[in-house]
Amino acid sequence: MSRPAPSPIYTLRGAGGPLNTLHFSCLAGDTPLLFSGSGHGVVHIWNLNSRRAERNLEGHSGSSVIWVNTLQSTGALLSQGRDMQVCQWDLREGRSEVVDSVWTGSVGFCQCSLLETSSGSSLLAFAGQQTEEIKIIELPSKKPVCTLVPDAKVGMVMCIKLWQPDSGPGPLLLAGYEDGSLLLWDVTQRCKLSEVKAHPEPVMCLTFDTKRLRGISASCEKKLSSWILDGQNNLQVSRGDTLGEGQTL
Repeated sequence: MSRPAPSPIYTLRGAGGPLNTLHFSCLAGDTPLLFSGSGHGVVHIWNLNSRRAERNLEGHSGSSVIWVNTLQSTGALLSQGRDMQVCQWDLREGRSEVVDSVWTGSVGFCQCSLLETSSGSSLLAFAGQQTEEIKIIELPSKKPVCTLVPDAKVGMVMCIKLWQPDSGPGPLLLAGYEDGSLLLWDVTQRCKLSEVKAHPEPVMCLTFDTKRLRGISASCEKKLSSWILDGQNNLQVSRGDTLGEGQTL
């Protein structure tokens, strides 16, 4: 039997709609914040000291917000909506302004992935207009970096994770697809490094430990799949670690 969920420390109420995404921002010396994106197109900024919403941001014309993230270097907020826009917000000194936006062309539910680089710029990966393509651009210039499209038919891209490895070339990107496949991409070389069939159904979400090179993905068949990335950048499913509904890791 699975263990019951722990009791909450406190409960935040007042979003006014279903929530699709959450993001903590707890930088040293700053007020700890929680950003939430709702199905009504609103981003709420929750103050975790007062346990109240400080501000409500509306920049997606009522379309669902499916991803939020903050830029550590500038404190700016990025939000992705089903209106096919990624908005950049200036929150400094009490502002709540959209200062820039990126049109993705994607009608799916794939969340963006952000990687801040040592040069002070960032890479933003997102699903493109064609269902299988992943586009990567540089911020703030919005200069295109590459477009990644599989050779084989794997269906719509469902989830992505962009990261910089500790050693070797990079950055790298993990992507889960509609046919249950996981693909590892080398962004610099614009090529696929490895592929594994992790699920018989679409990969709905994934998380990856970049230090231990171990990840977990979930799919529509209500099972988790555990997998590793070896020293040659080969994805391998840990066959004994596939869990069904009600089981725990």
